[in-house]
Amino acid sequence: MRRHGCTAEVGRVRRWRLAALLGVAVAVLALLVTLIHTLPGDGPDTAGTSRDGARVYGTPGSPPGGDRPEVGWGFTHTQYSADDGDDAATARVEQRVKGVGGLPQDQAMMGWGADNPEPVKGRYDFGAMDQRVDFIRRSGGIPVVTLCCSPDWMKGGTSGVDHTDWSQAALERAPLPEHYADFAALAATVAKRYPDVRHFIVWNEFKGFWNDARSRWDYEGYTRLYNLVYKALKKVDKNIMVGGPYLVMDSLDPRSSDASPTFKGSWGAMDQRVLDAFSYWNRHKAGADFVVVDGSSYTNDDELLPDEFAATDKFTAVGDWVRARTGDLPLWWSEYYVEPADGDDQRRDWSETRRVAVQAAGLIAMVKGGATSGFYWNPEKKKGTDCPGCLWTPTYDADGGRELPLFGLVSRFHQEFPPGTRYETVTADDEVRVLADDRTALVVNTRNRTISAKVDGQRFAMQAYEVTWLKR
Repeated sequence: MRRHGCTAEVGRVRRWRLAALLGVAVAVLALLVTLIHTLPGDGPDTAGTSRDGARVYGTPGSPPGGDRPEVGWGFTHTQYSADDGDDAATARVEQRVKGVGGLPQDQAMMGWGADNPEPVKGRYDFGAMDQRVDFIRRSGGIPVVTLCCSPDWMKGGTSGVDHTDWSQAALERAPLPEHYADFAALAATVAKRYPDVRHFIVWNEFKGFWNDARSRWDYEGYTRLYNLVYKALKKVDKNIMVGGPYLVMDSLDPRSSDASPTFKGSWGAMDQRVLDAFSYWNRHKAGADFVVVDGSSYTNDDELLPDEFAATDKFTAVGDWVRARTGDLPLWWSEYYVEPADGDDQRRDWSETRRVAVQAAGLIAMVKGGATSGFYWNPEKKKGTDCPGCLWTPTYDADGGRELPLFGLVSRFHQEFPPGTRYETVTADDEVRVLADDRTALVVNTRNRTISAKVDGQRFAMQAYEVTWLKR
């Protein structure tokens, strides 16, 4: 099955910087640190006491908003992020994110910047993940953890600190059924280590759960894993919030044999196999505090139907379909894509102005489908000045960490339209997309030319693909 933008990325090893000490104290402290990192739930100097009395890492306590099942609009950390690099560059990002206030940030448990958390059964390595969680804490974000992926020994690979297979094929394998309980135990260990993480997503895009023999998703296997993890996390703390199934809501050419005969629109038709998988999980889940999906506005054939802006109507349609089946559960988009990648899985030649405009239309469409939270997949690079679609310039350069236009969109959207916003209907020309409450209106010009837009009785000029915010 095709994946949408969420390609596997290797974990990276970071070294803790220890203060220089004299004589034999160096060796003694190094030994102690090594021993501490191999104990479940233990960590460096900031270790404390968890909900159940176990040793934990960091300081408990989430920022405002961290105790609700909807968290707002934020981003996902990927292989490279602002927790590492030049000190001045990382500080720029940290301060900018902190200035937004409570910006949700998601981090995977393994991969996308985090090392293998349990390379040997019962031996843990959370150094890289600690560093990411520390950044989220320092920047005042609401931390979210995606419980993916799984250590090699849980999926038939080799056990050992130096034997992790970081290839995409290996990383995206699901745990073997006989290790589902081990994976749930690891999830519980993560929850104990980070008591301020209140939101956990179980797995990622059904990776490894495709059944070739039956040409469908192994939704029974995923649901069994989900239920074990859900119960394990609730045993750690009943107030932890858990969500799934994180399915890719694929759409197809309506003529495809796998296309839904009833769920379709101008943007294409939904893949019936995805709908079947979602329905099974929804019927058989042990419980959920929020529902998670991801997907693209374009079809599996990279078609933007009928164009890049109208294609985002798919997000609204998917949201309506999901919420009709899950009731009052908050809806999250863990990933959302509006721009097909090229053959090398890189951004195409859209201008950043066009990219921001289509992303803004996508956010509007998700809200109209009832979503209250979403995470922009940040395609950050390690070095260089060209970073299409990134939130900031790479932080490994001394002058890096500079805000890019998409950060402005995501952060402003989070501030203006938090969970609980009461949206209002406004009149507008067909050439624009609008989202408004009683204070603010976000307006997007969908044309590659200057227009005279009329919104809510107010007429004004907009440049090609302009995104503007109006005070009401």
